Amino acid sequence: MRSNIYTISFTSIMTIILGFILSTVAGKLEVIQNEQVENDMKKNILVSLGYVQSSENPWTSKDVQNLFEKNIESYVLDPYGNRKDVDPQSIDSEIDIENLPVYLKKENGQIDGYAIPISGKGLWSTLYGFFAIEPDGRTVKGITFYKHKETPGLGGEVDKEWFQNNFIGKKFVDQNDNLVGIKVLKGKVDRNSSTAYYKVDGISGATITSKGLEKFLLDDLKKYDPFFQKIRLGKG
Repeated sequence: MRSNIYTISFTSIMTIILGFILSTVAGKLEVIQNEQVENDMKKNILVSLGYVQSSENPWTSKDVQNLFEKNIESYVLDPYGNRKDVDPQSIDSEIDIENLPVYLKKENGQIDGYAIPISGKGLWSTLYGFFAIEPDGRTVKGITFYKHKETPGLGGEVDKEWFQNNFIGKKFVDQNDNLVGIKVLKGKVDRNSSTAYYKVDGISGATITSKGLEKFLLDDLKKYDPFFQKIRLGKG
């Protein structure tokens, strides 16, 4: 009987101790994971805005943090493009349409670009990234993706440099400053076409991912259009 009581007591105590240890470790891992996600987001904002890291000396977490704090200003907009007194870190940009975070690149006191979060459905997953815009409020400065589960070699090419470079210099508004988005073609862009200014080469074999990107990018640009209309009119 005493042996059974001892065994039960010992097992219960060990279970409690191990549960406490596992809970503590899980909590610490969650903090580390959240820090990594935040760091990766900041890195993608920087890259979308034109910052380039050397392949020989890739950025450390500290490098990303310092570069971001030194050069990036962030704030939140309402649906009419007006600035709000809300912390950008508190916003879930995928579902919150009343609070729209925007990130400004500043050099020598001058705005050198804007970055906005973008997200939406591809073929197999939701894609998360950032879309950067030149100070004119019309021209694409860059695009990046930091999270998705699209097929490697097909839809997964969205995070490759060759595809993202297609967007740089394109316009997402027409000659009258009406929003048109960016059209991702099934094939190659005809450089002589009068509509080439808002079209990019597509990814072979990834039609659904490409069309998904085209759609959710336009949807997200619509949310921010009142703000960029002000920029284009010189009232930002």
